[in-house]
Amino acid sequence: MELRRLAGIILLIISAFTGTIAFRLATPAIAFYTRDILKASMLSVSIVSMSFVLARAFSSVLGGLMLERGKKLVYVGALAMMSNALAVQLYPLTSTWVQVAGIKLLNGFLNGLSWPMAQFVIAVATPNEIRARVTSVYFFFGSIASLLGNYVYAYTASWGLSEQMWISSAFFVLTGLIMLLSYYLLYAEITPRRKNTVEGERPSLDPKRVLVIASLMAVIVAFTSGEITYVYVSEALGMDKATTATLVGWAGFLAAMLSYGISWLADVRSERRMVVLTSIMVAVSPLLAAVKTAPTVFLGIFLALFAFQSFRPISRKVLVSYHRSSLAIGGMNGVQNLSTFLGGMLFGFAYSLGELHGVITLNLALLTFTLVSLLLLWEAVKLKGGEK
Repeated sequence: MELRRLAGIILLIISAFTGTIAFRLATPAIAFYTRDILKASMLSVSIVSMSFVLARAFSSVLGGLMLERGKKLVYVGALAMMSNALAVQLYPLTSTWVQVAGIKLLNGFLNGLSWPMAQFVIAVATPNEIRARVTSVYFFFGSIASLLGNYVYAYTASWGLSEQMWISSAFFVLTGLIMLLSYYLLYAEITPRRKNTVEGERPSLDPKRVLVIASLMAVIVAFTSGEITYVYVSEALGMDKATTATLVGWAGFLAAMLSYGISWLADVRSERRMVVLTSIMVAVSPLLAAVKTAPTVFLGIFLALFAFQSFRPISRKVLVSYHRSSLAIGGMNGVQNLSTFLGGMLFGFAYSLGELHGVITLNLALLTFTLVSLLLLWEAVKLKGGEK
């Protein structure tokens, strides 16, 4: 790759790092603020968390459509990222969980404009033969930042929410500036829409089938998304806030680090087989996490994160070969976020069911994902059956 193109890709990878630090510092801080200070129920915490992904679902598709109108609009994504810096300053001013949910809607809308555009640009700017691996590195740097963001929260857990949000704001501004420079360097590579799919770069899997699998995965993985994860782990295992944030961060980091191997196999072997493998892992993850012991809870969270993070670069590689690639990737993000919203609300509503006590203690809210897990396994079997 020429130097300009390489520099732009590296900058986007760095933006995944700095942007995720901003987001991951804010997430546990807002989670425990809503639960402990505002005394919100678990359902209310779920609504706060899922309002973010609901807004992100809408704006992800909007961002894809915007790019089709003109690739200059890619810069809107960078400006949306910087706007998060102002949005998070509103959290310390809230006095009810409903107000927190409203700000989360704004955060979700801004993130839905910014991140899918970045994912599209890095995928379309990278040569096909290494696309899944480079996209995996992009997500991996985000996961390193997720771990560090949790550590920053653990270090600042005794601080006020206002001081924590100033750190988050600084990283949001930095991320937006990095994105602006990256898009300038990669501008020539940005092709949101083609008349036809390029010969030799046809999607290796049916995009509709990929969207169905992505949707089912996202419903299940919702229990590892946002504020509800921190609250569930802390209350199920009796852990303090700092320890919870640190361990959840490590689970995400290890999952991302190992996911590169799946991306490598997808590039050099079979994308289909890797999608089947990740589907199976996601399907069993809530059943493991439902068992109320530290090893099973964290194994379930790890499997869900590992499989989903492995699936993301593969799905982007498949969809970027589609002739309406920016809309396809925006639509993928939209579908996943809408499904995560449904899964998170299911978990929040079912949390009041409590636990089933016997030889082992089971969380009934997580067992409600069993039907979705079976549907995902069925889709994996059908995909495996279509292998040539």
